[in-house]
Amino acid sequence: MISVCVAAFNGEKYIEEQILSVLRNLDSQDEIIISDDGSSDRTRRIVDDLAEKDRRIRIIDGPRKGLIKNFENAIVHSKGDIIFLCDQDDVWKDNKVKTVLDIFGNTDCTLVMHDACIVDANLRISGCSFFEFKKCKKGYWRNLIKNSYIGCCMAFKRSILDYAIPFPDNIPMHDQWIGLLSERVGKVEF
Repeated sequence: MISVCVAAFNGEKYIEEQILSVLRNLDSQDEIIISDDGSSDRTRRIVDDLAEKDRRIRIIDGPRKGLIKNFENAIVHSKGDIIFLCDQDDVWKDNKVKTVLDIFGNTDCTLVMHDACIVDANLRISGCSFFEFKKCKKGYWRNLIKNSYIGCCMAFKRSILDYAIPFPDNIPMHDQWIGLLSERVGKVEF
């Protein structure tokens, strides 16, 4: 089972397209957990309407303590063996989940980091890939100093949560925390 965890807050502009692109990647037993952190726009209504049509979508109330704790809330409520993180303005390619699951199936890794196209608001590719732009590489010390881990490009096994949850209050970002822990207690594939 796959869980896709989304931290939402005032994301009405992109969230429907994002959710639909994720759903195209999922099987019937998979889930999308959307933690809404008190949106004041139409985000909640859009997600509720989509959830009425597709039981794979579950919306929960966020803790209203910011992005990191909102992602933690979504992750804690997930049930999947493999967890994907997703930002509310992402659009997934149709082969994303299959490609990442193939890497998990062919290696003994606990976390997969994949590349992404950087696009503008109209989904026009605006330059180099994320890996090229950030010069991404594996390595604990390298990523402690210059982080390559971004949630929208990662998936990890549930076993990492034994080390990652609860998120400490002083971490710079949840995705870097999960990536660094995976470097220390697991195996990462880029």
